[in-house]
Amino acid sequence: MLGIGGGTASGKTTLAKILKNSFADEVSILKLDYYYHDLEYFDEPEDQINFDHPDAFEISLLNQHLDKLRDGKTVKRPVYNFKTNRRLQETCPVQPSRIIIVEGILALYYQSLCSQYDLRIYVDTDSDIRLLRRISRDIKERDRTLQSVKKQYISTVKPMHEQFVEPSKSKADIIIPHGGLNDIANDLLIEKIRGHLEKVSGK
Repeated sequence: MLGIGGGTASGKTTLAKILKNSFADEVSILKLDYYYHDLEYFDEPEDQINFDHPDAFEISLLNQHLDKLRDGKTVKRPVYNFKTNRRLQETCPVQPSRIIIVEGILALYYQSLCSQYDLRIYVDTDSDIRLLRRISRDIKERDRTLQSVKKQYISTVKPMHEQFVEPSKSKADIIIPHGGLNDIANDLLIEKIRGHLEKVSGK
């Protein structure tokens, strides 16, 4: 079980995809973003909600799903709509696999999650690069305006990164600079995982 944390748009998803491509059907991925509370959970007006605070995620449900996956059971993860900030009625099945990846900005923050990981990874990318990636992603994929992205980054993303995300780096076993574009670090990580799988399988 791997935890991949790091700042917004740092390359966490890219790294998870690289591992998925390397190990194919042996990998199941659970993004922390799947586990955002529904909009109705929050007391504040929508434009005042801090979606980067640890309380924005339903970690108890994620922990339940990890326990079931570890026991070889299929789970039904939530499906979250970032355009409406609501969970959809439908769910998505996730099969148990030899490698389970949890990735998200706060994947290394919660002790209840960190205690489950066999390997904790922090993806470290320059803040300017992350901001540019965030702007591009939110405008293209989440129907945000440049002004709204800028406002959210200044009001919650940056301060929450400094308060919660960056300090979680201290819990990492491996720190990967330059996001998912660090081929040398990625190759070393893949070999580390492959060696662990061979060890536990008795090969």
